[in-house]
Amino acid sequence: MAGLTLEQSILAIIIGVLAAVVYTLRVMVLLEKRIASIDLNIAKLIKRIELEEEKIESEERRIERKLSKRR
Repeated sequence: MAGLTLEQSILAIIIGVLAAVVYTLRVMVLLEKRIASIDLNIAKLIKRIELEEEKIESEERRIERKLSKRR
């Protein structure tokens, strides 16, 4: 069984590097999808918090109006 020639070794190294690059890109795409999903969930939470805050502020204004009428 003969060893690899120089050209075959270089070709094997290049193919290995290309495979590593493709795998890394695949991982990066998956991570980007996860990050996009996290961003979407954060945006939904922020919207929910804003709505809750608006409810609290309107209730606070209502209470303050009632208190100011008593005085």
